[in-house]
Amino acid sequence: MAVLVWLTMGIALWHFTVFLPDRFWAGIVGAFVGSVLGAMAFGAIVLVIDGQSLGNTTIGTALSAIPGVALGLGVVWLIGMREPHYD
Repeated sequence: MAVLVWLTMGIALWHFTVFLPDRFWAGIVGAFVGSVLGAMAFGAIVLVIDGQSLGNTTIGTALSAIPGVALGLGVVWLIGMREPHYD
């Protein structure tokens, strides 16, 4: 269940990238991938550190994905900023 919560949180927060300039690597699809992978990775790290199982979901499970989404989007943004943009 925790994986579903992280996936949903990543997708939910990804929707807010519409308010940012499109500088993500691979565009909006790259932002989606970065958001979901960041949420999954960071959520899994927090879950392992807490010693919980994947079936045990709390509000903390959902909130633990938020920093991962921010980190994932930041990495994809930085990769995209290195590429030339022709606006």
